[in-house]
Amino acid sequence: MPDRFLRARDFLLANRTDYDAAYRGFEWPRIERFNWALDYFDLLAAGNKETALWIVEEDGRETRLSFAELSERSNRLANAMRRTGVQRCDRILVMLGNEGRLWETLLAAFKLGAVVIPATTLLGAVDIADRIERGRIKWVVAGEEHAGKFDEVPMLRCEPDGAATFIPDAHTAVTDPMLLYFTSGTTAKPKLILHSHESYPIGHLSTMYWIGVQPGDVHWNISSPGWAKHAWSCFFAPWNAGATVFVYNYARFHAADVLRVLREKPVTTLCAPPTVWRMLVQEDLGKIGLREALSAGEPLNPEVMAKVQAAWGLTVRDGYGQTESTAMIGNSPGQVVKPGAAGRAMPGYRLECDDDGELCVLGRPMGLSPGFPDDRYCTGDMMSCDADGYFTFIGRKDDVFKASDYRISPFELESILLQHPAVAEAAVVPCPDDVRGFVPKAHVVLAAGWTPTEDTAQAIFAFLRENCAPYKRVRRIEFGPLPKTVSGKIRRAELRARAATVEFAG
Repeated sequence: MPDRFLRARDFLLANRTDYDAAYRGFEWPRIERFNWALDYFDLLAAGNKETALWIVEEDGRETRLSFAELSERSNRLANAMRRTGVQRCDRILVMLGNEGRLWETLLAAFKLGAVVIPATTLLGAVDIADRIERGRIKWVVAGEEHAGKFDEVPMLRCEPDGAATFIPDAHTAVTDPMLLYFTSGTTAKPKLILHSHESYPIGHLSTMYWIGVQPGDVHWNISSPGWAKHAWSCFFAPWNAGATVFVYNYARFHAADVLRVLREKPVTTLCAPPTVWRMLVQEDLGKIGLREALSAGEPLNPEVMAKVQAAWGLTVRDGYGQTESTAMIGNSPGQVVKPGAAGRAMPGYRLECDDDGELCVLGRPMGLSPGFPDDRYCTGDMMSCDADGYFTFIGRKDDVFKASDYRISPFELESILLQHPAVAEAAVVPCPDDVRGFVPKAHVVLAAGWTPTEDTAQAIFAFLRENCAPYKRVRRIEFGPLPKTVSGKIRRAELRARAATVEFAG
């Protein structure tokens, strides 16, 4: 059953550093019936005592589960869930932290053919009610500390105590639903994105290729459960390669602790969002043993990449995708990385920028949500593409704006702002202006040691005058925290709503 999948995987592993060969020769494996948890993971796990999941707690305690152990535990849990009444296509909301039960539950649900709706533990009552209603949730798996949030839906109180083998009640078609995601909702009410037993398990072969993860690697993806990136790099991509998923469990993020863990544990590949990388480079990076360093979620600013390169001799390789897809663009291992560029189209994806600059996906790549029936999916992201096929992010279609009839990319200005030592984080939005229509306004989080004064603002304005063309220069600055979604993305719609308030002008 998984032969075609394995051949496609092995082809990408063999051409890990030969992008041209991989892109030219890769073909998505066309399979009619496939349950990744049963047909691939259990096959990989048979007699396999290698560590599949390695969780390190803040107090030093560790949990290590082998592939064989996870296979058996998920079988027992799937049998227990079926006895409780869970049926194929039932929708299960899963609200668990980075703990062994999370991976066991996902594997068990996939084996049953149930549809998982991942949820972060940070969700409030309104978000939960929205998910229950629009997600048509039938069951909930959550930690005891969150059980009181779900009075309306039956809690699955199962332990992996069933039989050690699991026999499915039917074959799984690759088109069957597998995951249902609620997007982070940075500008509007969260969208629902459906993925099948094809689009994420098989589709994440492209993500495996971008990461460059290999059998036996120890891969750490700094991500919270409940979001698509967690499935990308804490589940499908590393296990597609037969690597270990590594997790450091912390109550609150401390960059110094992350760097300590990197020095103490044999992590080979690390992926983190730009916010984490920006925090890390404010510490003494020291020396570590990583082979691959990656960033995803939002574009990583070139100046941050330069600091990591200077300290570790590693280029942080950016990648791009959406909840709607797997990794569609990336700087893959061994390739030239152009500063600021997200990379080139990943194997299996054909991409182009339309006349307005919006990135569009052509055809029906396997990693794209089946919820988009057309042979052309426009992402809502503005990009440019050079003669070598490298795509560079400009901004969300809704975020790019005009000032004096010039098109302004918030991301470009944010990258320049981050080069100033006073700026820890920045978000640029349009501010109404009687003469120019709009001018760029920067919301700035100050670095340690700087105060939100007129002198600080004027120092930043002076820096921008030296580093920006006059037409794109930031004209307004406001200091303070940035509003963010529970997944850590900036709520730009909220910033635009208060753009007319002016703290400092320059």
